Amino acid sequence: MSVVKIQVKKIASVQMGYSFRGRLEVVGSGDLAVIQMKDLCDDHTVDCSDLVKVEMRGVKPHHLVRKGDLVMRSRGQVTTSAIVLEEPGNAVVAAPLLRIRIDHPGKVLPEYLNWYINQRDAQAFLHSRAIGTAQKMIGKEALEELEVYVPDLDRQNNIVEMASLSAREQVLLHALAEKRDQYISELLMQRAKGE
Repeated sequence: MSVVKIQVKKIASVQMGYSFRGRLEVVGSGDLAVIQMKDLCDDHTVDCSDLVKVEMRGVKPHHLVRKGDLVMRSRGQVTTSAIVLEEPGNAVVAAPLLRIRIDHPGKVLPEYLNWYINQRDAQAFLHSRAIGTAQKMIGKEALEELEVYVPDLDRQNNIVEMASLSAREQVLLHALAEKRDQYISELLMQRAKGE
């Protein structure tokens, strides 16, 4: 099993989000969907079910988002990425988000790169390259310089599956803890009432 260490810029293209001139003019029947910060979920996926629509013609094809693209928060305290798991249709990523597209899908899985960027080591590297004092920002260049350990596709798949199962376990444990708290509260209230 061989593992290579390679910079993001050698396996993916990173593009700044589309910069709108002013405030987004939301149009229900608009022809262009816009992925914004609010559409990035805690589970590192992009929720495309309720994207804002705008009326805008002439967007170049290279700005459009595809299934498998990653979207990264480049500003603020949280600089994690999220993956687009479904075809978003005619959609762009709004600045200051970054769009990451794998150049060689046969070598690196988008799900693996998404997992890797969200790990402690990668986040520490990105934060060390952040610029600004009040509002931290990760530049496109800093992300491109991030070095990624890339094992073979089978191992990438295994890592992604295990990470997904671990995340699911955390959700279930949290739900179980909440149910237990509710049950204990009800028991204690019955005791307090003398029942």
